[in-house]
Amino acid sequence: MITWYIIAALFLGVLAGYASNMMGAVWLNPIFSDTIFNLSLFALLFLMGIIFGMDRQAVSKLKETGFKILIFPFTIILGSITGGFIGALILGTDIFAAMGVCAGCGWYTLTGPLAGQLFGLKWGAIGFTVNFLRELITIVAASPASKIDRYAPVAMGGATAMDTTLPVIVRATSQDMLITAFTSGFIITLLAPFMITAIATLAG
Repeated sequence: MITWYIIAALFLGVLAGYASNMMGAVWLNPIFSDTIFNLSLFALLFLMGIIFGMDRQAVSKLKETGFKILIFPFTIILGSITGGFIGALILGTDIFAAMGVCAGCGWYTLTGPLAGQLFGLKWGAIGFTVNFLRELITIVAASPASKIDRYAPVAMGGATAMDTTLPVIVRATSQDMLITAFTSGFIITLLAPFMITAIATLAG
C-alpha cells in the first residue's frame, strides 16, 4: 500500500511543479529543489538514525557483519557496469559509453552532465534518463524485490540508497538494513564520478 502512496505523492509533485512553471512561479524552483528538499531529507535521516539507535537488535547485527558491509557496494558497481556492457552488446551501441552511464548507479544529477561532457550530449541525456529511472524503479519495486532477497532493494538503489531511496528500502526490509543501505550508497556516491571518468579514459 505504501508504494501507491509514494507514486501518488511523486505524481502530485510533478503536477505541482508543472503548474508553478505554467503560472510563471519559476522562483519557487530553487526554494523547493534546494532548501526544502535538503531540510526534509536531513530531518528524515535524523529520525531514522534515532529509530536505528533505539533498535538493539539492529545494532548487534551490524557488529556481527563488520567489514563485510564494505564489500557489498563494490559488487553493486561491478554489476551495474557489467549490465551496461551486456546491454551495449545487445543493442549494438558504444560499449564504453554504456558502461560509463551505468556506472552512475542511480546518481542521475551527476551522470547526466558528466556523461554529456565525456561521451557526448546524446549520452548525457541517456545517462540522466537511465539513472533517474533506476531511482524511480527502486521506489516502486523495493517492496516486491525484498521478498526475493533482502539486499535486492539496496542493490537497486545504488548511490541513492544513502538518501532518496533509503526510507523506502528500510520500510521494505527492516531497520537493521539502514546502516548497510546508507554505507553502500555513500561508498558508491564517492566512487561513481571516478568510475565514469576512468571508463571514459579507457575509451580514449
